[in-house]
Amino acid sequence: MESPPYKTVLSLGRFKVRKLQSGPPPDQANGAPKGPGESTPPPQPDSRQAEETDPPDYETTIDATPCYEFYAHSVPAGRTRKNRPSLDMLRNASTVKDKGVLCYSEHGGVHCEPGHLGSQAVPFLSTQVRCMLNIWGVILYLRLPWITAQAGIGLTWLIILMSTVVTAITGLSISAISTNGKVKSGGTYFLISRSLGPELGGSIGLLFSFANAVAVAMHVVGFSETVRDLLLETDSVIADPVNDIRIVGVLTVTVLLGIALAGMEWEAKAQVIFFIVIMISFVNYFIGTLIPATEEKQSKGYYSYRGDIFVQNIGPEWRGESGSFFGMFSIFFPSATGILAGANISGDLKDPAVAIPKGTLTAIFLTTLTYLAISATIGACVIRDASGSLNDTLGSINATGDCVGVGCGYGWNFTECTVAGTCEYGLANNYQTMSLVSGLSPLITAGIFAATLSSALACLVSAPKVFQCLCQDNLYPLIGFFAKGYGKNKEPLRAYALTFMVAIAFILIAELNTIAPIISNFFLCSYALINFSCFHATVTNPPGWRPSFRYFSKWTALFGAVISVVIMFLLTWWAALIVVGIIVVSLAYVTYKKPDVNWGSSVQAGTYNIALSYSVNLTEVEDHVKNFRPQCLVLTGPPSFRPALVDFVSAFTKNVSLMICGNVLHTAPCVGDSDEHVKWLNDRKVRSFYSLISAGELRSGARSLMQVSGLGRLKPNTVVLGYKQNWQTDSPHSLENYSRENTEELEGEVPPPSPQLTPFSAPLQGDNFKVVGADEQLETVFQAKQKKKSIDIYWLFDDGGLTLLIPYLLTRRKRWSHCKVRVFLSGQLTNAEEHREDLIFPFPVGWLIGLFLWELALLSCFPPRSLPVVRKGACPSSLYMAWLETLSRDLHPPVIFIRGNQQDVLTFYCQ
Repeated sequence: MESPPYKTVLSLGRFKVRKLQSGPPPDQANGAPKGPGESTPPPQPDSRQAEETDPPDYETTIDATPCYEFYAHSVPAGRTRKNRPSLDMLRNASTVKDKGVLCYSEHGGVHCEPGHLGSQAVPFLSTQVRCMLNIWGVILYLRLPWITAQAGIGLTWLIILMSTVVTAITGLSISAISTNGKVKSGGTYFLISRSLGPELGGSIGLLFSFANAVAVAMHVVGFSETVRDLLLETDSVIADPVNDIRIVGVLTVTVLLGIALAGMEWEAKAQVIFFIVIMISFVNYFIGTLIPATEEKQSKGYYSYRGDIFVQNIGPEWRGESGSFFGMFSIFFPSATGILAGANISGDLKDPAVAIPKGTLTAIFLTTLTYLAISATIGACVIRDASGSLNDTLGSINATGDCVGVGCGYGWNFTECTVAGTCEYGLANNYQTMSLVSGLSPLITAGIFAATLSSALACLVSAPKVFQCLCQDNLYPLIGFFAKGYGKNKEPLRAYALTFMVAIAFILIAELNTIAPIISNFFLCSYALINFSCFHATVTNPPGWRPSFRYFSKWTALFGAVISVVIMFLLTWWAALIVVGIIVVSLAYVTYKKPDVNWGSSVQAGTYNIALSYSVNLTEVEDHVKNFRPQCLVLTGPPSFRPALVDFVSAFTKNVSLMICGNVLHTAPCVGDSDEHVKWLNDRKVRSFYSLISAGELRSGARSLMQVSGLGRLKPNTVVLGYKQNWQTDSPHSLENYSRENTEELEGEVPPPSPQLTPFSAPLQGDNFKVVGADEQLETVFQAKQKKKSIDIYWLFDDGGLTLLIPYLLTRRKRWSHCKVRVFLSGQLTNAEEHREDLIFPFPVGWLIGLFLWELALLSCFPPRSLPVVRKGACPSSLYMAWLETLSRDLHPPVIFIRGNQQDVLTFYCQ
């Protein structure tokens, strides 16, 4: 057989990278194959001819072939992380490749990477079996006949099909999400958190861990009920029927915990055994429905297939407190929650794109048929009420005058217990009806044991794993204690102990009908978020969203999310509110704390899409004075070097307008330094971008920053720079650059709209700075609460109103809100009142008449003032700086000089 010409070396979703296999053997390449005794030496072609004709062997180059580990963030245990060669290696190093080992010779040393070892494959059957074993559980054997008696065959089918719709849609979403990348331990929590981010992911991690712990109790209580019934049949009661369930349940969960801690290497084989036992019990049940009923079974309500029994059981007959459609739905739905078993092992599957969709969807289809068939067959064979007494026949002395019920047609009179509500048998009274119908009841008991124990063990193992994964992500406080793992497999022993205690707490309830509805809301919430994650990822459509499973729709996913939430509130509205409340509180906490995690979620993609869309739409909106905002380019250099400048601008731009910290470098920019500066801004809670540029001098670099910073309408219109305090000792060339920066930028050299100009002079005293916290960030006067001080505005020139607008924006901040704002205008005493009538702003107005500004500024808290414009060529740079120095020298409060570009920025100019 000829070998295939290509071999797959890398598979990413539906994309596959293949390489050409080695050519045919020399004997085949040279013609017909030789006989057994014949041999032909390999040809020795001319080397120059070989170089011209042979294709290049890319495997001998330094470039490594595509390999999964180059893209994975983690590798299986026992394997080392592989890194592709760097550009420096590719340019300067040599390579040797032998037997799957790639070695790079660099800087006198040798660095080797092991070859790709391949991954272990879990057979497809295990995915399907795991799902089916988790779906076939305690509800199937112990509650489905009872639900059929309450809701009738028709509504029971509707309950089953409604559950199937929810789980099938969720199965499609799970298939899409889990085939979009490698899924580690953590199951549903991992899927949702890595898709929707830590906010919702953390919430569902808490709920899902708790739901699995409670599910352990539900399955163990189902097992204990069966054991209790066996004890009652043999008159071997331990204490009483309720406490027997508790005693057996606690002992059972303790044994299961010991098995889980001892190791689960035999789990796959055990699941196959459980599966075989369950299948035998099904065959035994269906054969039993065909066997004619004995007199003893007839007394307990079983008559084999009867048309009138089927018709009688079609409609509902509600009984008890939970006797309603959604009451029965809440009890049944936990039986459909095993669909996540396949996704939980997706990281171990050779081809999850095939195994998860087929395994999950096939399991949903087959188990749905099973539930429908059992509901219909048992509803056609067993009546709702029977006494179990052989004396309750029509001809017995206990017979009443009027016979009530379907049993009358078969010679049985159960009227007395039916009317009194004391019947112990029949669909509505006996949870062990499937054992009654089957050919051999011990096989049904074995099926119950297999279903309950396998499901309980699976939940007991998954709950600690999910919770450990959540704790390791460090999203919430006080739970890191449970993140610790022990042994080579990092077993979550502490989380096992917590799950064990939660399970015991719910086992002590000892009532399956009470425990099941609790689980329903948690799993419905999980399904809602899984479907929403699939919908959100499809709508945002990031490049990383490329699931190999294509048979899903964003609209079906959205429908699955909505219907899950609706059913939650229809089942138990108060429980749904509790679940939603838990999610809201945990969501708010994680949103506030902002944990240091980056999972590339669809929320990030959605944020990008929204920002891009609004930025593009904003370009179509014309500027208007009512919407003017001072969008500031702050020439801070490294922001941490000028914290006062950063804090001042942030005080009036935060949550209001754009702020960009600009840095002009004389050397090539370093990306790592940018990250450090952004981190400094974030730690200081300053909402600002950081932009750096390489230029020969400050003036040209600042000019370039003004032109290239921003995006569309989101670009600076105001330039803020610090006061040059060393202007007297600096070089004339540097002083000229700074001074021309202050003057010429206002005269149209920057393309319109020209930026406003805000030189900042802050000769702060040493006592205004102090070190706070372990990060040693400086606290400036602009971070302190200002109390009842004053902001004095010296509005000397009408430049458009920027001198008045910025102090007003300051007063909108909480720490400046109690400051009193006073506006001083220059003018003559004779026409002061006339000018006052032209002013409509709500600030006290003072008049500067022959008063020296410097003396008045000594009494102010923070005196913004208009910046004079010097005509080009009319004033040397040193004289201009001396003028500013005279106005601001030795002032204790910080001073800012503001100058607009004659464009209106105040709304009272606007009609």
